[in-house]
Amino acid sequence: MNNSSSAPLPTLEKLGASVPEDLDATKVANEWFSQFAASLEAGDPERTLALFVEDSYWRDILALTWDFRTFVGTPKIKQFVKDRVTSGTIKNLKLKDEFLGLQRPYPDLAWIQALFTFETDVGLASGIVRLVPTANGDWKGHTVLTNLEDLKGFPEKLGHLRDDRPNHGKWVEQRRREVEFLDSEPTVLIAGAGQSGLEVAARLECLGISSLLVEKNARIGDNWRSRYSALCLHDPVWYDHMPYLPFPPTWPVYAPSVKLANWLEHYADAMELNVWTSSMVEKASQDKAGKWDVTVKRQDGSERTFKVNHIIFATGIGNTDATIPQYPGMDEFQGQILHSNTHKNATDHAGKKVMVVGACTSAHDICADYYENGVDVTMYQRSSTYIMTTKNGWKYLMEGLYSEQAPPTDVADRINASFPNLLMTGIAQRQARQIADADKDLLEGLKKVGFRTNLGYNDAGFLLLAWSRGGGYYLDVGASQLIIDGKIKLKSGPQIERFTKNGIKFDDGSELATDVVLFATGLGDARRVMHNVCGDEVANKVSRLWGLNEEGEINGAWRDVSVPGMWFMMGNLALCRFHSKHLALQIKAIEEGVFGTRYTLTEAK
Repeated sequence: MNNSSSAPLPTLEKLGASVPEDLDATKVANEWFSQFAASLEAGDPERTLALFVEDSYWRDILALTWDFRTFVGTPKIKQFVKDRVTSGTIKNLKLKDEFLGLQRPYPDLAWIQALFTFETDVGLASGIVRLVPTANGDWKGHTVLTNLEDLKGFPEKLGHLRDDRPNHGKWVEQRRREVEFLDSEPTVLIAGAGQSGLEVAARLECLGISSLLVEKNARIGDNWRSRYSALCLHDPVWYDHMPYLPFPPTWPVYAPSVKLANWLEHYADAMELNVWTSSMVEKASQDKAGKWDVTVKRQDGSERTFKVNHIIFATGIGNTDATIPQYPGMDEFQGQILHSNTHKNATDHAGKKVMVVGACTSAHDICADYYENGVDVTMYQRSSTYIMTTKNGWKYLMEGLYSEQAPPTDVADRINASFPNLLMTGIAQRQARQIADADKDLLEGLKKVGFRTNLGYNDAGFLLLAWSRGGGYYLDVGASQLIIDGKIKLKSGPQIERFTKNGIKFDDGSELATDVVLFATGLGDARRVMHNVCGDEVANKVSRLWGLNEEGEINGAWRDVSVPGMWFMMGNLALCRFHSKHLALQIKAIEEGVFGTRYTLTEAK
C-alpha cells in the first residue's frame, strides 16, 4: 500500500458542520436507517449513494462480495452497489438498540454509531454504520461494515444445536478412531497446530467440517515452548481470547509463552480437535478435479496420503526456519552465531559477551533476559524502531473497545473491523502522537543514548505497522529503560562491514568484540513452507501474503490466494479469533454448494 494512501478524516471543519446540543441520536439513526434499508432492498444505487457523504467507506467481509473489500468514495461504492446489490439481494434489515449512540473520539470528530443485521440469499449478516453531520443539519453515512455471520441452514453446532445424546463408555474409542481417521478422510488438512490452525479447526468442527491438523512438534504448543524462555505476550488477555473458550478471569494480563503453550494443548483437547503431532506434511499435489493428495509422514516413519478438498497453511506470518543474514568473515569468526528462533536460555551464554542483531520485540526480550541473568549484552540496531509502552499505548488503542469493562469480545471485533485500515491511518496518526506524548520521557531517554525511534508505518504507530510489515516495533515492558540506563549496551548507526576473528567490524571503522552474535532479525517468507510442500509451480501462482493492498486489506490471509482449495490462516490471536470463522464459512459454503462469485480486487503477486 502506498504510504500516502489514506482518505481524510470527517472532521467537523471539513464537513462544515456542528453537533446540536439537543441531538436525539436514536431518532437520527432510525430515520437514516429506514431510508438505507429501503434503498438496498430495492437495489437502487442512486438512492443509496444519496445517503452518504462523498468521502465515505464501505467495507464488506464476505457478505456481499465473498471477499474482503473496502470501497472508498461514492463512485466506487456506487459501482459496488450496482454490481452486487440488486432488488432482493438484501432483506430483513434491522437496526439494533445496543451500542447505538453519539461518539466523540476527538473534539473535531463526531459520529453516530449503530449496529444492524440483515439477510442475503444464503447468509445471515451483521453491519455497523457511522453517520456524520453535514452543513445543512442532515446526518449521512460515512462508514459501513457488512459482515457475513452464518450460512442459512448451516448453523454452528452450539448450545441447543450440539449433540445432546449420552455417550456411555464409547467416547475414548470414538475419539481414537476420529483422530486417526480410521473410518473416513478429513475434508480439510491443516498444516500447523499453533493458535491459527487450532482456531480455524475449531470453527470448522462447529460447522460440521472434519479436519486434521498436522503438527511437526512433539506437543501442541511447542512452537511457543521451544522459543527463548523469556518470551511473553505483549498483547493483553482481553484482546487475545480464543473462539468458544475464552481465557479464565484469573489469567495474567500478559501470558508467559509456556503458559500459553499449555493452554493451546488444553484447547485442542477440550474442543476435540484432531491433531497428529511429530508429523510433517511431506508433499501436496492437486488433481484435475481440484482435490489435494497430501502425504503426511509420522514420527515412526510411516506415511499416509489423504485426498482432501482443502489444504490450509497455518504456519505463521513468518517461516520459523529463518535464515541468518550473511556477511563477509563469518567463517573466520571464532565465536558462536545463531538465530533467535534457536535460542533458548540466557544462561547458555553465561560469562560471555553477546551481541544481539536487531531492535524489535524479540531482540528487546532477549537482551533484557541476558541482562537479568548477568550476561554482558549489546543490542545492535540496524534501523529505527517504533517504541510504544504497553502502559500508555493500550490505553489509547484499546480503551472502550478491548478491556475488562468493554463490549463483549465478538462485538468489539466487529466494531474494530468497521474501521477500514485506510480510515484508521488518520486516526492512528493521532493516536501515535498521543502515545508519543505520553511516552515522551522514555523516548527522549532513548534518543539521548542514540537509540533511533520512529512513529511507525506512515507515522501511524503500531497497528498499521503490524498489518503492513508484521514487525518493526517493540511494545515496551521494561527493556527500553534498561537501554537508557546502559544496562543493555547499544550500538546504533553504522552498518556491519564484516565479521572478524573476535567480533564485528562496522563501516565507520569501529569494532565490537563479542563471543556470541545472535540474530533477532525476524522470520522468513511464510510461502517457503508452501514451496517445499507443493512445489514451485503451484507456489508461484499464490498471490501476496500479508501487507496491505491498495484498499487497505491484508493480502492473501483468510481468503482466496489464486489456487482453489488452498488457504492461509495467520495473524495474532485476535485476528485469528475473528477471521477463523470467515475462512471456515467460505469452506462450508463451498462444500454445501452455496458459495457465490467473488467480487475481487486484482492484486499483484
